[in-house]
Amino acid sequence: MLAASVNPIKSSPPSSLTSASSEKRMAIMPSPSPSAMVCLDESRPSHRFRFPMNKLQCSKTLGTTQLSGVKFRVSRGSKFRVFCESKTQELQIRRCSPLLERSSLSSNGALVSNEWKAVPDIWRSSAEKYGDRVALVDPYHDPPSTLTYKQLEQEILDFAEGLRVIGVKPEEKYVLFADNSCRWLVADQGIMATGAINIVRGSRSAVEELLHIYNHSESVGLLVDNPEFFNRLAGKFCSNATMKFIVLLWGEKSRLASNETLGVPVFSYKEIVNLGRENRAALTDSLDARKGYKYEAISSDDIATLVYTSGTTGNPKGVMLSHKNLLHQIENLGVLGPAKAGDRFLSMLPTWHMYERSCEYFLFTRGIEQVYTTVRTLKDDLRNYKPDYMISVPLVYETLYSGIQKQISTSPSAIKLMVLSFIRISLAYTELKRIYKGLCLTRNPKEPSYVVAMLDYLWARVIAAVLWPLHALATKFVYEKIRSAIGIQKTAKSGGGSLPTHIEKFYEAIGLEVENGYGLTETAPCIAGRRPSYNVLGSVGHPIPLTEFKIIDPETDEILPPGSKGVIKVRGPPVMKGYYKNPVATRQAIDEDGWLNTGDLGWIAPHHSVGRSRRCGGVVVFEGRAKDTIVLSSGENVEPLEIEEAAMRSALIQQIVVIGQDQRRLGAIVVPNKDEALLAAKNASIVDSDAVDLSKDKITSMLYDELRNWTSECSFQIGPILVVDEPFTIESGLLTPTMKIRRDRVLAQYKEEIAELYK
Repeated sequence: MLAASVNPIKSSPPSSLTSASSEKRMAIMPSPSPSAMVCLDESRPSHRFRFPMNKLQCSKTLGTTQLSGVKFRVSRGSKFRVFCESKTQELQIRRCSPLLERSSLSSNGALVSNEWKAVPDIWRSSAEKYGDRVALVDPYHDPPSTLTYKQLEQEILDFAEGLRVIGVKPEEKYVLFADNSCRWLVADQGIMATGAINIVRGSRSAVEELLHIYNHSESVGLLVDNPEFFNRLAGKFCSNATMKFIVLLWGEKSRLASNETLGVPVFSYKEIVNLGRENRAALTDSLDARKGYKYEAISSDDIATLVYTSGTTGNPKGVMLSHKNLLHQIENLGVLGPAKAGDRFLSMLPTWHMYERSCEYFLFTRGIEQVYTTVRTLKDDLRNYKPDYMISVPLVYETLYSGIQKQISTSPSAIKLMVLSFIRISLAYTELKRIYKGLCLTRNPKEPSYVVAMLDYLWARVIAAVLWPLHALATKFVYEKIRSAIGIQKTAKSGGGSLPTHIEKFYEAIGLEVENGYGLTETAPCIAGRRPSYNVLGSVGHPIPLTEFKIIDPETDEILPPGSKGVIKVRGPPVMKGYYKNPVATRQAIDEDGWLNTGDLGWIAPHHSVGRSRRCGGVVVFEGRAKDTIVLSSGENVEPLEIEEAAMRSALIQQIVVIGQDQRRLGAIVVPNKDEALLAAKNASIVDSDAVDLSKDKITSMLYDELRNWTSECSFQIGPILVVDEPFTIESGLLTPTMKIRRDRVLAQYKEEIAELYK
C-alpha cells in the first residue's frame, strides 16, 4: 500500500539526475525498518511515501518498475536509490459566461446564480423562454440563414469553444471587422463568451484606420467578413501587424489572394463551429478531459469590447466598455418602448454601431425576430417584411421623407393639392393635440397661471375637435397608404444625431411615431430617450434609469438651472471605464466624481405643474457639439447645427457644412441635389423643359434663394457659399461610418477654396 505525508525529509539528490522545472525528484534510502521511504526534494512541495521493503528487490541489472503511472529507476548495488519522475500538468484557465456555461462552472464547484453577469448570459435566458421562435433572418448572405433562439445559443457556444481550441485566451484582444449578418452576432458573442475582448468595425472604413485600430488595441487575431475584404487589408496588415490566426465569416479560403497570409493559419466560420462542437462533445463525455481546466466566471467589471469612436476629429479613441455597461442597457432600454415576443425588427445600421448593438442585445431578451437588411434593399425590405421596429440615424428618415415629398410633388395637380391640404390640417391638429396634452417644449422656467393654462387647454381642445374629422379622413385615405409604403408598423427609433423638427412633425402628422434618443459610444450608448407616452418633439427624452444629468457653464463649471444652455455632463452605470491606453484623455473626459463631459451642448426642460409644457419637465434637449461652435470675428458664437437643419429642409440641398470661424460672416459649403435643382429650374422656367443640366452660376443663384428662404428664422444668415459637385462619402473620408460629416476634414479639403471665397 502507498501512504503519504506532507512532512519534508532532507535528502541530497544524486548528481547524475538532471533537474528540470517540470520534474519532481525523489530518493529512497535503505532503512533498517521493514519499509523504505520515498521523498521529494526539499526545495519543492513534497510528499513522503512508504513501501514494504520486500517489494523492492535489487537486481544485478538496472530495472524499471511502473506503479500508477510513476516510473522508478532502480540502480545496482547493495546501496540503492530510486528516483521518481512525474510530469506536472499546468491547468488551463477557461473564462466562462456564468449563466451561459453554468454547467462548466458548476462542475468546478462554483455557485452560479440566475442573474446576468456577462452579456452572453442573455442567450441562455432567451433560449429557455423563446426556444423555437425565430431569432434571426439573414436573407442576403450565401447561404441565407434562419436561426431559432435555441439554435443561436448553440451556435454561440460552439463558436466560442472553437475559438478556445485555436488558442483564444481570456483578456486577449481580437478584431472583428465585418458588416451586419447573423455570423457577426455569433462571432461577437463567441469572443465575449471566452472572456476575450473584441474590437469591432465595419468593412467600409479606410484600411489605414483599421490598421491603426488593430495595432493600437494590441489585437492578436483577425476575424473578417469575407476573402475579398481580407485581400483589401492584406497588403498593409501582413507586413505591419502580428496575427495568430485569421477567421473568415463568409466565403471560401480558396478565394484568398495567394501568398497574402504569409503562413498565418486561416479558418472558415464552419471550421471554427465544427471544432467547437467536437470539443464540447469530448468535454461532456470525458471527466478526465475536464480535469485539465480551471474554470473561472467572467466578472461584470471585465472589459467586454473596445469600440473606437467615429473620429470626427483626429484619430479614433478606444472606448473600454465593460459587461456591466452593456448589461445596464439591456436591463433598462425597455422603458423606451414595449417589445414583445414575435415582434419583427429590421436591422440596417452598422451592427457595431453602439446604438444598434445595445438595442439588438435588449430586443433579443424580449424574443423578437431580427431581419438583416442593407441600404440598397431597405425600401423593399420595409415593404416586404413590414417590421414593427427600426433603429436608424436621422439621414435614413430624411431620405424616406424626401422620397414621400418627391412622390407627392410629381402627382397630378388635384391629388397634390388634396394631399398637401390634408397634411397642413394634420400638422395643425397634432400641434393642438400637443398643447392640450402638455407636450410643448419650452425653456421658460416661469409657468402660466392656472386660469391662462385652462383657457389655453380648452381652446386647443375645441379647435382640435373641429379638425379631427378631416384628420381622420386623411388618415383613412392618404396616411395609411404612406405608412404602408414606408412599412414600419409600430415605432421608428432615431439616434446618432438630431432629427430635423419639420421631419418629426411630418411623421407625427401621418401617424408614424418616430422617437429620438441620445447617447455616446462612451455611454454604451443610450442615456436618454423618448417614451411612447412622453414623445416631446425637439427633445431627446428623459434620462434612462440610474443615469444622472447636469448642465454646466463651460467657462465657470457651475451647474446651470433648468432652461439654461450649457455643456451636458452625465454619470451612471453606462459610463465607460475609460479610453484604452489614453489616461490623459480619460481624465479630461471623466472627473473625480464620475461625471462624463459629453462635449455636447443642451439644456434640461423646466418643470411646470400646469399649462402646455406640464409633461415636459426633465426632458433633455440636444443642441449640437460644443467644439462645433463657430466664433465670428465679432466675438459672436454661432451653433451651426440649427442653420444646417433649417437649410436641409430644401429639396435642392443634399449636404451642407456651415463655415465662418474667425470671419465677419457665415458661409457654407453646399452639395446640391442636381436632379431636384434641374426639376425646380424647369418649373420656374429658368431653363428650357428639355434641358439636361444646369450651369454652376444658375445652381448657385438658386441655392442662395433656398438658403434665404429656409434659414430666415435663424439667428444668423449665410453669406457666401461654395458649391461642390462631389458628395461627402465614407469612401472619401468626409463621412464617418455612422454617416456624420467630418467637419475638420471637409474644411481641410476645401481650405484654399474657402480662403478664396472670403476674399
